[in-house]
Amino acid sequence: MSVAEPRRIVLFRHAKADWPQVSDHERPLADRGRKDAAVAGLKLADTGIPFDLALCSTAVRTRETWKLAVQEFPHRPKTVYEERLYEASPGELIAVLNETPDDAQNVVLIGHNPGVQGLAEILAGQAESDARTRMNAHGFHAGAFAVLSFDGSWKSLEPGVGTLLDYWAPTE
Repeated sequence: MSVAEPRRIVLFRHAKADWPQVSDHERPLADRGRKDAAVAGLKLADTGIPFDLALCSTAVRTRETWKLAVQEFPHRPKTVYEERLYEASPGELIAVLNETPDDAQNVVLIGHNPGVQGLAEILAGQAESDARTRMNAHGFHAGAFAVLSFDGSWKSLEPGVGTLLDYWAPTE
């Protein structure tokens, strides 16, 4: 990895979940969520980012979102299912990301709101084009993702160091 090459992180909120009579952690995706997860996978593949690592919450809906999205990738990154991502605050998400090995250049984190949206907002000290406007226009929808870049090691990831490069959400 070149020191001059920025790291990229994609913050990916799980797709639309169903509301059956199960615990929150065990909620599966709704039909629309399964469709949106596959479309999000195509959009993520279109970014051309060669992901080295995926950090995924252990909740059923995040695991299903990732399973459907990653099928659209030309290369499947190493995936780590991390219990600490479930119901995590932005600060807790940063703590997990700070533990990422420095040989991982590009990471996708599959998690939940409000943590994922909050993390995107606090990391993005800058934004390109209208990405921040699009991200903030209607909230961070289920199945949406934000693409950010930053310089330095994963240990140096903190509020304001990133640039929001892009935001995508499924159509409502």
